[in-house]
Amino acid sequence: MTVAVEAGLGRVGIWTASLDAVPPAAAGQIAAELEAQGWGTLWFGEAYGREAFTQAGLLLAATGRMRVATGIANIWARDAVAANAASRTLAAAHDGRFVLGLGVSHRPLVERVRGGSYAKPVAAMREYLTAMADATFYAAEADAARPPVLIAALGPRMLEAARELADGSHPYLVTPEQTAEVRAALGPDKLVAVEMGAVLTEDRETALRRAHTHLEIYTGLPNYRNNWLRGGFDETDLGRGGSDRLAEALIAWGDEAAILRRVREHLAAGADHVCVQVLMESAFEVPTEPWRELAPALVGA
Repeated sequence: MTVAVEAGLGRVGIWTASLDAVPPAAAGQIAAELEAQGWGTLWFGEAYGREAFTQAGLLLAATGRMRVATGIANIWARDAVAANAASRTLAAAHDGRFVLGLGVSHRPLVERVRGGSYAKPVAAMREYLTAMADATFYAAEADAARPPVLIAALGPRMLEAARELADGSHPYLVTPEQTAEVRAALGPDKLVAVEMGAVLTEDRETALRRAHTHLEIYTGLPNYRNNWLRGGFDETDLGRGGSDRLAEALIAWGDEAAILRRVREHLAAGADHVCVQVLMESAFEVPTEPWRELAPALVGA
C-alpha cells in the first residue's frame, strides 16, 4: 500500500487561512462543520496567524474523522527535534489524523519577521528532514507510526529532497501541467497533495479581481516567480497580482461543475489529493457558503 493510500487524505480537501481570523472556539466549530460536509482534510498555513502545531491541536480536538494538515509549518520556527515531537504527539493523540507539511517559507518572513537567515534553503530542508528521521531518542509514543511528512517543493532540487527524504510534496499555486511534472519527479509511490485556488462565481470580473488580489504577495516572491517561469510564463505575466493569463491558469472559477473540472485535471495529472482554497474578497473572510455549495460536487470527486 502506498503512502498516498495510507495517509487517508481523501481526494479533495480544504485549504484556508481564514481560521486565523476567528476565535479558537469558532475555528473549531468551523472545522467540525467542514468534517460534517465530508471534506477529507483541512489544511492551513503558518505565517501571520497562530503557531502551526497549536492550531492543528485545536482543529483535531474539534473533529473526529477529518485529517488536519499543516500547509506548511515553517522549519525556521522550531528545530527538527521539536517538530518531530509535536507531530508525533498530535498523531498519537488523534488516531493518526495529523499530516505534517513542512516548508522553508520565504526570505522576507524568515529574515524580517523572525530575524533568521534564509541561507541555503534546500540544504536546510535536507538537514531538517534528516534530523527528524534521526530523532530516535524520542521516548513518548515510541511504537506509534510517524505521521506523513510532506514538503513544499516546487523546484527540481527541493523535489529531489521530497523524493529522497519525505513522503511527498504539497505544491502550491501550480497548474495541472506542473502537477504532472511534480508527479514525474517524485515517482509513483510518493504523495502529491496539490493546493488549488478557486472562486465560486460565474462573473469573470469578480473572479479575476479576487485572483489578482490573492496573487499580489506571491508575484513578489522568487520561489513562485521562478516556478512560473519554468512553467512557461514570462516576465509580462509576473507583475504585481499577475496577468489575466497567469490568474486563470492558477485559479479555477465558475460554478461547481467548472471547479470540479479543474480539480479533476489535477487528479488526472497525478495528484493524489487536491485541497481547494476558496478565495473571497479578503484572505481572512471565512468562505462558509461557498464551502457548503461546493461540498456536494467536490467531496468524493
